[in-house]
Amino acid sequence: MLILLPPSEKKAADPGSAINVYTGVLYKALDWASLNSAAQERGQQSIAIISAKYGVLKPLDLIAPYKQKINNKLMRKPVTDYLEAMSPSLIVDCRSSTYQGVWTAPFSKCVDIKVFTEVDGVKKVITHMSKKTRGEVTRTLLEDISPTNPHELFEIISRHFQCKLIGATDKSPWELEVIAR
Repeated sequence: MLILLPPSEKKAADPGSAINVYTGVLYKALDWASLNSAAQERGQQSIAIISAKYGVLKPLDLIAPYKQKINNKLMRKPVTDYLEAMSPSLIVDCRSSTYQGVWTAPFSKCVDIKVFTEVDGVKKVITHMSKKTRGEVTRTLLEDISPTNPHELFEIISRHFQCKLIGATDKSPWELEVIAR
C-alpha cells in the first residue's frame, strides 16, 4: 500500500523529520507521535508526502521548514520516477487537487479519498475539514493490516466511517466517498 499525502502549509519552526515539520489539520488528525511503533513502521514504509520543495518524502526524512508553492512542471519527473519505481498493489490518494497534478496514479489500483458531510440525507462536499478526515483515514490504515486492493480498503475504513466505494473507469480512479464525523 502507498498512501499519498500533501504537505501542510502550517509548519513547525524547528527543523526535524517531515512528519514533525508538517503541523496542519491532516497531520494533527494523523497524530503520528501517538501511533504505536508497528503503525509508525507501516507509515514509514507506506506514506509518501508530496512536497513542493523536496519532492517525495517519507515521514522520517529530515527537512527544514519552508514556504513554497508546488511547480508541477518542475516536480513531475522526479515525483513520477520515484513513485512509479515503488509499484505498490494499492495507492490511497489523500492529496489535495493542487498536488494531484504532479503525478497521476494508475486508475486501476488508485483510490481517491473524497470527503463529504451529510445534511438531511444530502451529501455536501467539504474542503478544509476534509483534511482532518483524510488524516483520520490515514491513521486508521496505519493501525490496521495493510489493504492490498480497493475492496479491502473499503472493509477497513467502513468499520470507522460511513463510506461508499465507487469503481474505477478508463478515465478515473476508484473513489472512496467518506462521510466526515
